[in-house]
Amino acid sequence: MGILIAYPWLALVASGYFALLWLTRRHRMSAVLALLWACYAGYEFLMHARVLCTGECNIRIDLLLIYPVLLVLSIVAVVRSIRGHKRSNPAA
Repeated sequence: MGILIAYPWLALVASGYFALLWLTRRHRMSAVLALLWACYAGYEFLMHARVLCTGECNIRIDLLLIYPVLLVLSIVAVVRSIRGHKRSNPAA
């Protein structure tokens, strides 16, 4: 996930994925994840532009909380979406 620090726009890709997932499956968790990823992208853009961190920000303790939360919630949202789709479509 260190790539998200160098390229914060990649978080918008994840946000777009969950927004698309919400549009197709209508799971509330996907909408929440789209919003969380978009918020993280904004936060990371501000960190990258040195708005939120004016000094040296080599040690990012905040990411010890942010990354696991985003990762676990993203996995849960994808699994719920897949399981919900299989239940509603028994022929698949």
